[in-house]
Amino acid sequence: MSESLPPPLSRITPAALFLDFDGTLVELADAPDAIEIPAGLKPLLDRLVVRLDGRLAIVSGRAVGDLQRHLGAAGLVLSGSHGAELRYPDGRSVPVVAPPGLAEARDEIRRFAAGAGGLLMEDKPAGVALHFRQAPEREAEASALLEALAGRTGLVLQRGKMVAELRPPGTDKGAALRRLMAEPPFAGARPVFVGDDLTDEDAFDAAAALGGGGVLVGAERPTVARWRLADVAGVTRWLEAAANG
Repeated sequence: MSESLPPPLSRITPAALFLDFDGTLVELADAPDAIEIPAGLKPLLDRLVVRLDGRLAIVSGRAVGDLQRHLGAAGLVLSGSHGAELRYPDGRSVPVVAPPGLAEARDEIRRFAAGAGGLLMEDKPAGVALHFRQAPEREAEASALLEALAGRTGLVLQRGKMVAELRPPGTDKGAALRRLMAEPPFAGARPVFVGDDLTDEDAFDAAAALGGGGVLVGAERPTVARWRLADVAGVTRWLEAAANG
C-alpha cells in the first residue's frame, strides 16, 4: 500500500473493466435519486463496450433496476446490491432471493428513519441501506442500530460514505468480480476495478489476486488499490482516453 498512488495507464484494451457508479461515474448526492447523470456517460460506456469486446461491467451497491433507470438498456453487464444481483446484456439475470431476517430489518429501519429527520432508507431486492448524509450527527446511532440488527438477523453490515447497509452474507463486490472473471468474455483478461468507497476494497483485492488491480477515486487513504484518480472528472477523462486509445 502506497501513500501516493500513480494514475492508471490509459491503454486498457486487454483488460476487463469494472466500474463503481456513485462517486466514480457520477458525483455523490444527498440522496440516491438526487444524482445527475452526465450527458456523455451513456455514449462513453457504449464506446468502451466495443473497445473492450464486451468486457465492461458496472458493479454497484445500487439495485440493478435503479442502474437501468439511470443508464438505460446499456449493452454491458450490471451487478447490483453489492453483487447480489446480476444482469447480462442479453437480458439474462440471476434470481435474487431475499435473505431470512431482511423483512424484520426493513421494518425496524423504516420505523427508525421515520422518527428522525435527515435519515433516508433505501430498500433493495436483497438488502436495505440507511443514509445519513443529511444528518451526520445521527451516524453513531444509525450504525448502532444496524450493528444490532446484523447480530440478530445474520445479515452482514456494510459501511460506506455516510451510509450503512445490511446485505446477505457471501455477497460483496469482490465476489461479483470473481464470478464474472470466470465467465466469457471476461475470463483470461486482466481485471481493473475503479471505485471510491470502502465497499470497493473487496473488489480491489479480488482484482489484484487475479493479476490486475484497483483504481481508487478521490483523496488518498489506506487502500489495497494500485492506482488513483482524483475525482469523477478524472475518471471521465481517463475513460475517454481509454476509449480513444
